[in-house]
Amino acid sequence: MIESSYARIALVAVRIALGWVMLYAGVTKIINPVWSAAGYLNTAKTFSGFYAWLTQPGILPVVNFVNEWGLTLLGVSLILGVFVRLSGILGAILMILYYFPGLTFPMVGKTAFIVDEHIIYALTLLFFCI
Repeated sequence: MIESSYARIALVAVRIALGWVMLYAGVTKIINPVWSAAGYLNTAKTFSGFYAWLTQPGILPVVNFVNEWGLTLLGVSLILGVFVRLSGILGAILMILYYFPGLTFPMVGKTAFIVDEHIIYALTLLFFCI
């Protein structure tokens, strides 16, 4: 019984900590008037055509909005513990979309081999759905 309590406390702590990471990422994008996802999307190494399509003038404002507010609301959801299953699924999808631009199989970025922080975040978010 005691072990179960510790496990629950640990899970709540992980949920709140991950929520803070997402909230901070979203809010810093919202308050930066020159932030745009275009820079990240234009450097995509995998599915570059798809990510280039997302930078079109008619689509990029929507992509920026989803990035800014999606991360912010994901963070709020995790911190407050509301709509966690829905946020977990949508957040995992967002993390997978962040993963592929940096992937040059089997390396992700300069220091990760297949798995990077986006995969860890996605798996953790999916864990909160069960």
